[in-house]
Amino acid sequence: MSKKVVGLAIWAVLLALSFPAGAQQAKKIPRIGFLASVSASSDADRIEAFRQGLRELGYVEGQNVTIEYRWADGKFEQLPDLAAELVRLKVDVIVAVVTQASLAAKKATGTIPIVMVGVSDPVGSGLVASLARPGTNITGTSSMTAEIIGKLLELLKETLPKISRVAALWNPANPVFQALQLRETEVAARALGVQLRILEARGPDEIDRAFAAMVKERTKALLILGDPVFTSHRKRIADLAAKYRVPAVSGTREYVEAGGLMAYGPSFPDMHRRAATYVDKILKGTKPADLPVEQPKKFEFIINLKAAKQIRLTIPPNVLARADTVIR
Repeated sequence: MSKKVVGLAIWAVLLALSFPAGAQQAKKIPRIGFLASVSASSDADRIEAFRQGLRELGYVEGQNVTIEYRWADGKFEQLPDLAAELVRLKVDVIVAVVTQASLAAKKATGTIPIVMVGVSDPVGSGLVASLARPGTNITGTSSMTAEIIGKLLELLKETLPKISRVAALWNPANPVFQALQLRETEVAARALGVQLRILEARGPDEIDRAFAAMVKERTKALLILGDPVFTSHRKRIADLAAKYRVPAVSGTREYVEAGGLMAYGPSFPDMHRRAATYVDKILKGTKPADLPVEQPKKFEFIINLKAAKQIRLTIPPNVLARADTVIR
């Protein structure tokens, strides 16, 4: 062997030793798929809460983690195709927001871990075997939205003691989740002696028609069932309620912040932040089946006195005293 060949061999060995193993092969950046039923603009605060949760755990989008967003913009029929896109991208984990997106993700893959966010009844929806032992590739947070329907009706009844008829706004395009809520609504209405008027709305135009029908029938109050479309159009709903002087309650804080009267329910931004914890554990090797589904730890009751004044409604002192937040 010539001196030249020996020299080159020694140089190659020294060069290899001068670089750590990790530098020889670039570390793979985790890729998260994010599937939502609404638009980015309508869910901005919740998305930021998710990003904040990731940052608290050391993940910075665009630096050491990539997020592939897919938005259905309220068109639930697009969710299966969007979920399939994320599967084809071979993301490491899919974050699916609320029931319909989670069901679409489950249908699209049985192997990629799925973190659901704010699903009302994961067991009843067929997503997991139980909250304590999900038993599948799915885990995450539950909103218990269906369970709070009774509380929302109770608050309406306490605010308007003489009320005997209440309209319930629901979205038939979101059948699984909405059916669960409707059943709870009917049970709660019977218990309170309230007659229900069920009104359908799949989008903005049907929301307008629902209010027109309610006013024509002289229904005096409205219960807004939880739905991504209604969250997206919360300002429109709040404005119509003010226009027709209809007391309306919702399960999301965002509705009241958009000008609505009252809301009672869990914090959805907090559930998005908690979803980041699940993502972190899964990326570090924990199986979704070993991560129990988390239920809300805190419920908020918010009253907007400006909205009450607009519809010429006085909130009873006993109701006002129980509010966690009062917008004046």
